[in-house]
Amino acid sequence: MVGCRDAVAEMEKGTGQDESERPVTIGLSIDSFVIERWIRDRDVFVSTAKDLGAEVNVQNANGDVNEQIEQIKYFIKKQMDVIVVVAGDSEALSDVLKKAKDAGIKTVSYDRLIKNAGADMYISFNNEEVGRLMAESLNQNIPEGGKIFMIQGPETDNNVRLIRDGFDSKINNNLQVVYENNCDGWLAENAYTHAKEALEAHPDVKGIMCGNDDLATQVFRALSEDRLAGKVYLVGQDGDLMACQRIMEGTQTMTAFKYVEEEARLGAEYAVKLGKGEPLEGVNKTIYDGTYEVPYLELKPVAVNKGNMDSVIIKGGFHSKEDVYLNVKQ
Repeated sequence: MVGCRDAVAEMEKGTGQDESERPVTIGLSIDSFVIERWIRDRDVFVSTAKDLGAEVNVQNANGDVNEQIEQIKYFIKKQMDVIVVVAGDSEALSDVLKKAKDAGIKTVSYDRLIKNAGADMYISFNNEEVGRLMAESLNQNIPEGGKIFMIQGPETDNNVRLIRDGFDSKINNNLQVVYENNCDGWLAENAYTHAKEALEAHPDVKGIMCGNDDLATQVFRALSEDRLAGKVYLVGQDGDLMACQRIMEGTQTMTAFKYVEEEARLGAEYAVKLGKGEPLEGVNKTIYDGTYEVPYLELKPVAVNKGNMDSVIIKGGFHSKEDVYLNVKQ
């Protein structure tokens, strides 16, 4: 009779198989796909997890933080083994992520640290280094000094603060920030509006730091309308195709490139490890989320310019040479 009760209990769990044989289930909640790179992240993450025998449920919050909270609650209700979150708001998700932990679910802050949540792991690039690379590019290209703008991502994104800290630590004193603004929800259209406003007040600007390449695309548009494209040093991050094309055309100076496919692959591998209760080998750092020390796998960004475009972007397989050089005579 005991054996019968065990069989019934197993059926009620809905598995019909030993716990050790049940695939790891992962809930992946992404803030939005408004930024080009997140589609790459999703595809590589899902593919890697499936290759490891895991099942992934992907949810897109479309930039709505309340929707993202509801999606995470849904994952909790579904009793996912692991919840991986690309946070739209680094503080608004703290409580729901703690509820997931209370339910015995492992949690991962992916790329953006969720504050005061005590995630089981954080994987991201060194965002302060991203800011330092941007500052160093402007320092090298504007040695005489001058006015610069900072058009950044939303203040709710913890990475924006880290990038700003790195930028401030390296920018030369003779480069004067005369305008700065933030683009809520990473909406690139806002960057165009901010750039037009800034250019009206400071048409003699020498350089512009953009929170990512998507924002840089809209800033480039504003510069083009004022016939300043290629005359103002423009820096961004992510290695978007249009940014790489602009670099080869001479209208963007640098992009802080992040091997997002590596981040996605490692993120999936470690999520599966967490789901199986395996140790996080190779995760040797921690980062303070405001309350807890969170295990941190840190990845390194690379400054990409015209000089190393072929070796980093093209040979690395991120974009094809044909696409990058589309508008350039060879």
